[in-house]
Amino acid sequence: MRNDERGVTAIVVALVMFVLLGFAALAIDIGHLLVVRNELQNAADAGALASARFLYNDDGTAVNTGANQIAYDAATANHTETGSGSEVAVEVDWTGGNAGDVQRGHWSFATRTFTPNASTAPVDLWNVSTEALDLNLNFINAVRVVTRRAGTPVVSFFATIFGHQDFQLSTDAVAYIGFAGTLLPHDVDQPIAICEDSILNDGGEYTCTVGRMINSGQNTASSETGGWTSFSQDDACTGGTNAQEVKDLVCGDGNPEPIMLGGDMATNGGDIQSAFNQLIQCWADATGKTQPWNVTLPVITCQGNNVGTCEAVQGAVNLNIIWITEAGEDPSYSNAPTQMAGVGQFVEWSPSIPDGQTRWNSFAAHFNLQNVPDGAPAPYVKKSIYFLPDCTPHEPAGGSGGDNFGVLARIPVLVE
Repeated sequence: MRNDERGVTAIVVALVMFVLLGFAALAIDIGHLLVVRNELQNAADAGALASARFLYNDDGTAVNTGANQIAYDAATANHTETGSGSEVAVEVDWTGGNAGDVQRGHWSFATRTFTPNASTAPVDLWNVSTEALDLNLNFINAVRVVTRRAGTPVVSFFATIFGHQDFQLSTDAVAYIGFAGTLLPHDVDQPIAICEDSILNDGGEYTCTVGRMINSGQNTASSETGGWTSFSQDDACTGGTNAQEVKDLVCGDGNPEPIMLGGDMATNGGDIQSAFNQLIQCWADATGKTQPWNVTLPVITCQGNNVGTCEAVQGAVNLNIIWITEAGEDPSYSNAPTQMAGVGQFVEWSPSIPDGQTRWNSFAAHFNLQNVPDGAPAPYVKKSIYFLPDCTPHEPAGGSGGDNFGVLARIPVLVE
């Protein structure tokens, strides 16, 4: 009986050893495959991000067809099994154009899908909402890259015992270049923040057909649509801005530190006379008061277009300052503009109108300057800045993530 028991035990041990060997083979090969797959994913991520970074040309006027080559070069520069002593190149099945493993196209957050599109024509970002652009397949905003180990499959270590000699792997990544969100140092020009509602119409569309005014005396009846900012996003945000800090930033190098999307930023809808005087001087030096002053500014949330001491950053907008009234009262409208170069769809304005009030009314009508929210013509009010959002492609700025205020991002993000 004891001899029989010993025989059964040997059989059981042999079976257990075979099972354990199978588990060991499975664990080693799966671990190896996961390492290779991660390396393939890193290569796909690198290719997609590098390409999306240059998806548009420098001024945003056209899609860059060379973006596919950038993606291919970045992805295939990577290798797998780098710690094995015999590195294997990453495979990308692309020979040109917008087909195969490298494709430009459109990413939709609503449907979580990527649609290839070889178009090189940018779509207009104005008079359209962020949601509408998300569903517009002709809006080229992403790059998809697939990386593979197909021609050189991953060799198994122990799975050959079970008939698996090697494994083919592939993975992909989609990088999205959206609208300016988090802003890099010097992405914005002046310490002025714009309320998002002042540049969006009732349908949430970014519009550049309507001009607005910023009344630096915090007169909401005159449609305050922005305010001063020190760009500060530290814990002291609730304290508002420091007048000297703001003045020092006027006509300087813009924001000295990054401005984080969604973060609260120190703002002030009131009067900072020293900063205002400095701004007027810079405006006069830059334009001679006869042509628009083009600037990029941060966009913030505002309560009824009334700027508080701490407002959340929503992105960036490029706009044209077309007039600034000075601090003193001017009941006779003697300092009303007499000429102004055209802006966007507006033609040059230079009427022969001697009466100042009539001249101002003509100026406000020509550039469609309106109050928020009633749409009445913008009045001639002291210490006010009159502006029009710009309707032309702009140099990309900041990181992706903001809403559509007409400015594309410079830095992409991975979405798949």
